[in-house]
Amino acid sequence: MGIKSGSSDMSSAELNIFGKGTVVEGDITAQSSIRIDGKLKGKLICRQTLTIGPGGVIEGELEAENAIVGGSVKGKLHVKQKLVLEAGSSMTGEIRASKLIVDEGAVFDGMSSMALKAETIPGEKAKA
Repeated sequence: MGIKSGSSDMSSAELNIFGKGTVVEGDITAQSSIRIDGKLKGKLICRQTLTIGPGGVIEGELEAENAIVGGSVKGKLHVKQKLVLEAGSSMTGEIRASKLIVDEGAVFDGMSSMALKAETIPGEKAKA
């Protein structure tokens, strides 16, 4: 499901929502932002902001421009810009991000790597 505002720039105006009770297995690529409140097992590439709600459960590889994690993630998370692990969230695995914010009450078990500059999301052309 996509929600659009009156803007003609669709990449920043759309929001894909995976609601509570939705279970998806497989690979997903989105040019716009995504919010996940259900379950996903697989690979997700999001060219904008990835939001995982408090009830969201993800297992697999995630790539995004920015990410806000409020739920549970197991696997690899590559964020080009800023990653926020909110209070009550759980991340098990590997994190790679330019900026990392871990709120009090978030649980992180794994490895993290922070780059000094933004990296290109795999499959995306580097800006000159």
